[in-house]
This record gives sequence, C-alpha cells and structure tokens, in this order.
Amino acid sequence: MDFLRLLEAAFLGLVEGLTEFIPVSSTAHLLLTGHFLGFESTGKTFEVLIQLGAVLAILSVYFARLWTIAVALPSNPSARRFVLGILLAFLPAAIVGVALHGFIKQVLFETPMLVCITLIVGGFVLLWIDRQQLSVRHTEATAYPLSLCIKIGLCQCLALIPGVSRSGATIGGALLLGCDKRSAAEFSFFLAMPTMAGAFAYDLMKNIDRLNADDALLIGVGFVAAFISGVFVVRGLLDFVTRHGFAPFAWWRIAIGTLGIVGLLVLG
Repeated sequence: MDFLRLLEAAFLGLVEGLTEFIPVSSTAHLLLTGHFLGFESTGKTFEVLIQLGAVLAILSVYFARLWTIAVALPSNPSARRFVLGILLAFLPAAIVGVALHGFIKQVLFETPMLVCITLIVGGFVLLWIDRQQLSVRHTEATAYPLSLCIKIGLCQCLALIPGVSRSGATIGGALLLGCDKRSAAEFSFFLAMPTMAGAFAYDLMKNIDRLNADDALLIGVGFVAAFISGVFVVRGLLDFVTRHGFAPFAWWRIAIGTLGIVGLLVLG
C-alpha cells in the first residue's frame, strides 16, 4: 500500500468529520477533494463507508442522553415518540436512496460540476433562510411532533443530490417549519445516525465483493480520522450556530463551489 494513499485517506476522513454535521455537504467536499487529489475508490464506497466514523462521533458525545432515552423506552411515551419520529424522518431518504442508488453513485457522484453548482445554489438558499425572521414554535429536538419529523425527512431527500448537504437540507427545512437553530441542528445530529448507518450497510452490501484488503485499510484509516474530527465538530457546533447562525457556512459553500468550478475549468 502506497503511504501517500494512506495520507490521502486520512485527509479525506478528516474532511468528512469536519463537514458532515455542518451544512456545507461532506459528500461534495469528499468528491471534489478526491477529484483534485486523483483519489479513486472502488465503487465510490470509501466516501460512503467512512461516514460511519462520524456516526460514532455522535454516539460518543450523546451517549449518556441516548442511553437515558433507550432505558426509558418501555415506560416513557415521550421517549417512544422521539424514536418513532427519528425513524419516520429516516424513511423517505432511505426509500428514495435505495431506488436511485445506481443513478446516484454512477451519475451524480461522477459529475463534479454539478456538485459545485449545488454547493453555490445551496449557499444562497441558506443565506436567504438565515436572514428570514421566522416564527419559532419548536425548541426541543426530542419533542418534535411526528408530522414535523416526517416533513424534515422529506427535506432530507434533497441531500441525495451531492452538494445539497444532508445537514443543510434537514436544518434548513426545520427552520422553515418553525424550529429554532439549536434544536434544528440537534435533530439533524440524531437523524444522521440511522441515515448514515443505513447508507453504510446498504453500500457495503452492494460492494463487499469488490473490496480488497487495500480498500479495507483505506476505509479504516478514513473511518478513524472521520471519528476524531467529527467529535470536535459535534461538541462545538451547537454553541457556534446559536451565536453566529448559518451565514458563515453559506459563504463557505459559495466560495468552495466557485473555486471548484475554476479548478475544473483550468485543470479539468
């Protein structure tokens, strides 16, 4: 195994963990960074499978709270409603993702110009949402009504287009539906767990016969890097969003999308 490839995998894992939970599209950053590094993974599995490292980052930070909810499930209706709400929000993207898996991986993932455009468009949408004086009706992520959870789940389907951003679609949708910034970001954290775990399991099932020992090593390195960087983001994001909103992420999206287009036009 080329040591440079391991360094690239570690760097891409770092990028995944830093961008998964902020509304800038980790998939877009992985695809564009991999494109310009010349990093090719078997069936684009690396970009999907290392996301589980970010899932474990959420579990490590929220373990005590999630354990409390799990223990309360048999006796607490609120805990059962919260878990049901997460599952309902997860289903729309799961169904659409399975139905369009081939198109997403073979066409959308292989079109870096589309990724750049969606980054820029999504940045302007996020700026518009951040500047609206929206009425707030929901402030506790674990108490969202089931109907609201389903609507947020439908918004998540947009993130199947690389560059849209899973967290951007869910957080932006939640804000427009009357949630405050902190609880919208927190609900997006919780929704990430079944969403990314499901994507991991399905993609692994589809591609396991194609993976070899080198692929497994690269995925393992990226996985660990994504976990470490993801922990730092999960711990600090809610306070940052509460203080600064989402405008910094919107401008970042626009800048990266623009630089990506320039790079594609100049370097190919």
